[in-house]
Amino acid sequence: MSINTVNSNLVKDAGHINGQWRQADSGATISVYNPATGELLGRVPDMGVDETRAAIDAASQALAGWSALNPKERARLLRRWFDLIIEHKEELARLMTLEQGKPLFETRGEVLYGASYIEWYAEEGKRAYGKLFAAPTADRRTLSIQQPIGVVAAITPWNFPNAMITRKIAPALAAGCTIVVKPSEETPFSALALMALAEQAGIPAGVINMITSSRAADVGQALTGDSRVRKLSFTGSTRVGKLLYGQSADTVKKLSLELGGNAPFIVFDDANLEAAVAGALASKFRNAGQTCVCANRILVQDGIYDAFMARFKEEVEKFVVGNGLEEGTTMGPVINRAAIDKIAAMVDRAQSQGARLLTGGQRHPAGELFFTPTILTGVTQDMEIAQQEIFGPVAPVIRFRDDAEAIAIANDTPYGLAAYFYTESHARIWKVAEALEYGMIGINEGIISNEAAPFGGVKESGLGREGSAQGLEDYMETKYLCMGGIR
Repeated sequence: MSINTVNSNLVKDAGHINGQWRQADSGATISVYNPATGELLGRVPDMGVDETRAAIDAASQALAGWSALNPKERARLLRRWFDLIIEHKEELARLMTLEQGKPLFETRGEVLYGASYIEWYAEEGKRAYGKLFAAPTADRRTLSIQQPIGVVAAITPWNFPNAMITRKIAPALAAGCTIVVKPSEETPFSALALMALAEQAGIPAGVINMITSSRAADVGQALTGDSRVRKLSFTGSTRVGKLLYGQSADTVKKLSLELGGNAPFIVFDDANLEAAVAGALASKFRNAGQTCVCANRILVQDGIYDAFMARFKEEVEKFVVGNGLEEGTTMGPVINRAAIDKIAAMVDRAQSQGARLLTGGQRHPAGELFFTPTILTGVTQDMEIAQQEIFGPVAPVIRFRDDAEAIAIANDTPYGLAAYFYTESHARIWKVAEALEYGMIGINEGIISNEAAPFGGVKESGLGREGSAQGLEDYMETKYLCMGGIR
């Protein structure tokens, strides 16, 4: 299936600045390929610094009008955008599968998940309350109000090309901010389809601006170096996040950074075996292991180890690897050649360091970018595969003796995004949850994210939170008012 089978009103091959669909000033383009088949899907403009500055100009000019709108009016437009996404959910899902690779059941789920943030913030934007404080004297009144922070820049990844965009745009717009978005060059069509629906919903020109570019460093410098951009939201690697963090220092921008992870998935002796296996499968192998919150290390206690591994292997070998558009496919490709080469090299090095292959371990015959779902046993915490984010369908398993050892292994990382554990003990739930150094913890649950909950990490996994009321606050400034002369 080619991209031409998707509604032509959704397939855009241009960036969007100040209400206009635009090509790059240089005429340069980016080729976008289907990772499952290698087919050329199309080309989008390869924009640069000049177009980025034009997008910032547009967002700056639109800011006063958008922020002055009554929150109910902003909510109405966001709700219309949400309705259009739901109306076109099947086309958006197919488009995402074409350019990103994940199976249709996953892309359908992502469209609904991404839309949920728009629906949530359409309502939450009407609840940006101030506060009244007790005044120090009788002739004063002290209070605070919430105001939009200003122009926002968002840089989003390819692994969730719908939800990572809506999770940033929705709270920004609900707060009264305008935004410049740079989606991944690997998956621009999904982003541009959302832009087309936002335009159709009536969101005014300049409120959302979208730059497609392969020149991430140049665009990043333009966004971080412009004092009119008051907040940067980035989802991606820790290495790039640290660079953007440093570049934002001169203009003291507010930052939301969702960076790398090294999530432990801990199975204690008293866990419900079937629930733990199901949770590990969902957490580890969703999107072919290409999620920042997926289980990167699976820790299994001695007493349940043999039973867990037997069931886990049995279920992992049931995955149907193939083109995500084909019926019955349960796992698609990884995103590009660099990704699959990295995964294969990590598996080889783990085995050279003493890990043992339980199943998988090789490229899959379905195509150039497919890897067989893999389990490695005999893994130790000092191995590279237990220290680095894999971003692929490989499950390294570490055996442990007791709670203290599991917690020590889990926390032995500079990352702190997500962690998971399975136990039937309420005492252990509290003890372990409080001891794990992570921003999000799944307890007897392998899929944890939703729009009403705060999403984000600690340590080198990032700053700030997305989702929930806290996600709206990250796009606002608090202004304190002290009123005197009250008789």
